Formats: sequence, C-alpha cells, structure tokens
Amino acid sequence: MIENLPNWINWLFLLTGVLTIGIFHYANGKPNKLTYLIIIWSLIQSILAFTGFYEKTDSIPPRFLIVLIPVFITIIYGLTKRPLNYIIENKNTKISTFIHTIRFPVEIVLLYLYINNMMPELMTFEGRNFDILAGISAPIIGLLFLKKIVGRNALIIWNIIGLFLILFVFVNGILSSELPIQIFGFEQPTKAPKYFPFILLPATIVPIIIYSHITDIIKLWNKKTAYNTGNRSTTQ
Repeated sequence: MIENLPNWINWLFLLTGVLTIGIFHYANGKPNKLTYLIIIWSLIQSILAFTGFYEKTDSIPPRFLIVLIPVFITIIYGLTKRPLNYIIENKNTKISTFIHTIRFPVEIVLLYLYINNMMPELMTFEGRNFDILAGISAPIIGLLFLKKIVGRNALIIWNIIGLFLILFVFVNGILSSELPIQIFGFEQPTKAPKYFPFILLPATIVPIIIYSHITDIIKLWNKKTAYNTGNRSTTQ
C-alpha cells in the first residue's frame, strides 16, 4: 500500500470497487459465474500488488502486461456472439446507467493521489481528465430515462460520450505510466495502480465501465432498430 496516504482514500476506493462489481452483477441478470471470475481476478491482482510485484518497473517484458493483456482479451471475448447474447438478453440498461456514478468518487481519489505524488495532474479533472462529467451526469440521465423524459437516442449518445471519456483517460493513464511506451507525466508519472488497492482501477473498474458502455450501446441500438422495423411493418 502507499505510505502516508490517508486511510479514508484507500477505503473509499475499495468501496467503489465493491460497488462497481455489485452493480454490474445486478445490471446484467446476476451472472454468478462471471461475477465469481471478476472477484477471483480482482483478488489475484490485489495480492500481486500488495506483495509489491508491480513495483519493479524495469523488468522485460513489463509486469503490468499481466493486467493489460488479460483485460483486453476479456473485453474482446465478451463481445463475441455467445457471451454478448447472454449479456444483451439479461442486461437492464436502467440499472447499468447508474453504475457510472462510481466515476465521481474515483475522480476524487485520483485528485488526492495527484496531491500525494502518485498521479500526474493530467489524470485529474484539474488536468485533461473530464471523466467526472460522466460520474456527475450518470444519476441524472438514469433518472430521466427511468421517468421516460429522455429516450433511447439520448441514452445512446450519452453512452458514446461516456465511452470516449473513459477510453481517453485509460489511454492517458497507460501512456503516463512507468512503461516503455510512456510519453506523458515524466516528472510525476502514474504510479498508484502499482499498489493495492489502486490496481483495481485498470484491472477491474475501468474494464467494467468500458464493457458496460459498449453493451448498453449495443442493446439500446438493437431495441431502437427493432422498434423502427416494427413501426414500418405496422404502417405497410
């Protein structure tokens, strides 16, 4: 764990990680096997980070690839026909929209990590990270969608913007980390994800947010297409 970091930051981040997994579980039809895999993966990464495994940054290949490569493979696999069909059939987009509320406390944590020299300024909302806007707007857009004040089109657009924001932050985080591809933040690089519990940001929280956006967009678009097709059939 990071020395001299206030305990409440660690606990806030841990709670955010637990809430992310919990809301994802309920938003996608309670897929027990998938949730167990996410929990096991998170525990493995937490143990590796807690033991200082990722603190060695000069190894070849970089140890952090143990996080990044499985994450990319899992997201790609999750978009193949069988797992995607299950998620689309069982997904509740109303609940799924609220999962993005967790991005607000994440941004607060990132700010304090920057203050404690564990993150570059560019990774905070004082820099080039505008992801806090998704966190603030998530409960608002979710309530408006529940009350049918906004429709599928608005929610699709919101999800596309939110996906762009999280991908932008994720890429900046990688490119400002102590990796061979680092091109930002040399004076104060992204260090926090090497430590527990912040390893859960790239290992668990960000992948869940990315996957939630993509699958929400697909489900909302499919519903929109089916609705429009049905309307055309009725009028013919």
